[in-house]
Amino acid sequence: MIGPGTWIGAFTVIDGSGGLTIGAGCDISCGAQIYTHSTARRCVSGRAYGSVDRAPVVIGDRVFVGANATIMMGVTIGDGAVIGAGAVVTRDVPPGTVVTGVPARVVSTVELDGSDVRFVPVAES
Repeated sequence: MIGPGTWIGAFTVIDGSGGLTIGAGCDISCGAQIYTHSTARRCVSGRAYGSVDRAPVVIGDRVFVGANATIMMGVTIGDGAVIGAGAVVTRDVPPGTVVTGVPARVVSTVELDGSDVRFVPVAES
């Protein structure tokens, strides 16, 4: 399911075989990849592992996914989150946060004040 007002850029890979929900008003930038399955265990076992692993991806409302970002199976991304360009998302992303890097980690929070949007850095631990 893809919500109303969502835009998906060119050259984007979307795998819905394990279940996929994309909320309303999202922007999925060019070259992003969303995976809901993995054949890694089956491959490295010489097909002794007889199945393809699948887990749904859930992307909330008003989520921005940057160019060439990758979202792996089983991940939930909360409303109003920002996924930086080139990030590899392997874990859930809380609502209203900005994640970047490989693997993706929280680097700031999103603060809305009317029509103004600010990204407030989080302290490194």
